[in-house]
Amino acid sequence: MTSEPQYLLVVYRASRNAGEPVSPGRVADELDRSPAATTEMLQRLETRGLLEYEPYEGATLTAEGRETAAELYETYVVLSQFFREVLDLEDPEAEALELAGSVSPLVTERVAETLLERDAAESIDGETVQSSLERS
Repeated sequence: MTSEPQYLLVVYRASRNAGEPVSPGRVADELDRSPAATTEMLQRLETRGLLEYEPYEGATLTAEGRETAAELYETYVVLSQFFREVLDLEDPEAEALELAGSVSPLVTERVAETLLERDAAESIDGETVQSSLERS
């Protein structure tokens, strides 16, 4: 099951790299969901005030959505690095995407501290665990 945090993360990451709006097709492809399911979730997120959705154009995060997604992204970065560096998982980013919305800020902070103690420096998308901690 794909959750709201996963959709927010995909829109956030795509808008950081390619500008906005993010097409529903891109979101559907990344999450391996049908276009109909993706459209339904984007409309639900719009109803909650987290993004603005225009059919056939795409989704744009609202200020509240951007703030929520940025927090999720920090968790995603920390988990991705932990899964890669410590657990040596085959697809750490997919695992992190799956779990980012389920992990508390305290757990994220503790995992980041553990990684820093292991002298982990670089993470995905050019982010570092140190920079994630500094924003907390």
